[in-house]
Amino acid sequence: MFVIGLTGGIGSGKTAATDYLTTLGVTIVDADLASRVVVEPGKPALKAIAERFGDHVIAEDGALDRRALREIVFADPDALKALEGITHPAIGQELRNQIAASKSPYTVLVSPLLFETSQKDLVHRTLVIDAPAELQVKRTMARDHVPEEQVAAIMKAQLERTKRLDQADDVVENHGSLEKLHGELDVLHKLYLELASNHS
Repeated sequence: MFVIGLTGGIGSGKTAATDYLTTLGVTIVDADLASRVVVEPGKPALKAIAERFGDHVIAEDGALDRRALREIVFADPDALKALEGITHPAIGQELRNQIAASKSPYTVLVSPLLFETSQKDLVHRTLVIDAPAELQVKRTMARDHVPEEQVAAIMKAQLERTKRLDQADDVVENHGSLEKLHGELDVLHKLYLELASNHS
């Protein structure tokens, strides 16, 4: 399976891009969704988290108490490493399973942490959806109803924009209309279909 890794900073338009690619018949594998799936009740990763961090990170309904866990790992880098040691392999396996199950000519793996994790090893080519920082802030504030400082903090924690662009095979500048974004994706879709047929 030929896999495109799609990434971009917060508010860059990753969802707008993947929503459109879905309409073209492309399977989207979402790392954020996979990260939630692997810690669902009954999953081995959730059991391992409870064993490592204590039962107080499990809510009454048996689900992960994300807020309680977040408080622990944000205050302690070693705890964060331990958490990643549990979740990253489980997420990787979930992504591989979903990619293997894909029936489309090529598959898109969308991940905000594509370049920061081993997820980049699962893809053959990378696409960055890019937008100017001030536009990222504006979009995220409008979408998530959060203050500017919070968006700025998230952006600071993410990979620097220039570093992301340096590693990209393809870049779509998403600071215009939705039609413009779709037009650029149409061009890449044709390219990816061609690359996928050569790959197989």
